[in-house]
Amino acid sequence: MRLSVPNIPSSILAIASQRNAPSISTPEAVQRIASFLSSGRAAVLTGAGVSVDSGVKAYRGKDGRYMNPDYKPIFYQELIEDSPRGHSFRQRYWLRAYIGFLPVRRTLPNPTHFAIAALQRAGIVGPLITQNVDGLHHAALRHALTETEVDARILELHGSIFKVHCQHGHVYPRAVFQERLGQANPRWHAYLSELERTGSQPRQIPMAMYVVVVLDESVSYDDFVVPDCPDCNAEGRRNRSCALPTCYFMKPDFVFFGETISQVVKDRSYSIVEDADRLFILGTTLATYSAFRLLKHALELRKPVLYLNVGPTRADGLPGVDKLDIRTGTVMTDVVHAGTQARNDPVLRDMLLSGVVKPHVEDEQ
Repeated sequence: MRLSVPNIPSSILAIASQRNAPSISTPEAVQRIASFLSSGRAAVLTGAGVSVDSGVKAYRGKDGRYMNPDYKPIFYQELIEDSPRGHSFRQRYWLRAYIGFLPVRRTLPNPTHFAIAALQRAGIVGPLITQNVDGLHHAALRHALTETEVDARILELHGSIFKVHCQHGHVYPRAVFQERLGQANPRWHAYLSELERTGSQPRQIPMAMYVVVVLDESVSYDDFVVPDCPDCNAEGRRNRSCALPTCYFMKPDFVFFGETISQVVKDRSYSIVEDADRLFILGTTLATYSAFRLLKHALELRKPVLYLNVGPTRADGLPGVDKLDIRTGTVMTDVVHAGTQARNDPVLRDMLLSGVVKPHVEDEQ
């Protein structure tokens, strides 16, 4: 099977490289966004760009191309391969993920996350669809709503980094699996504990979904133990055709390249777009088709679309898309102030004073 990494069409990138995006002032952008949102209930679609201020590195830069030219994604077929090679790949993946989970779980929502959450609390926007797996939209909205209400208002299109599951659908919190990885690998648990104690970190390549830990080439992954699914073990599940000790392995609960999103998630994403009056898109190039088709669906239904992103996107040139070339962090807090009575709502007021802003991660050389 031939797999390709999602990219913005070269024709769009070529046009974008030859012209500058129309500039827009912050006050004008705030006014246009507030006017758009006040004209009807909007569904929201977000991507990696909204998490940049939290210290999460986006895949693509202002020119629409991958910021790390050597970037190689992890393909689903590599992770699930039923062979000694697949087993070795999973050992390598989970060892690096075990060490890399420390900075991931410390990441906090930024003002854009809180601004969108405030708009949801105020009833100005409806459900949110995010391509991000970082859980930061959930973390922001928990300041205003219960966990059940949060889950009803946020759809994680590509899953969550904070859960793992086996091939039979048993789901566990990622933090619980992190503990099991440590228990099964005491040497690496001691290594990670020392990193936490000293505050040091191995070299990392931060990406939108996760942190890729770069270990020394001399490191052997052969003795790293990836725990089985305890529920599968209790049920006596075994793959008799597998030559390995176990084949019912654990997988992060997000969608890898080459993997498809579930029909349930796909149907819900379409329903969110259909039930809304309009679509508000922030911080994404829409390079992945699972997100781009939601824009296409909105346009087919003749719904107004407002799009905030810096640099070229897959939607450039499409009729019916009003695009503002501006960072979400520059405007979204002001949009909430312009469209709500935030000063009279202590919860909204506190939310708009919340959020971290970290220096943007430079390109990995």
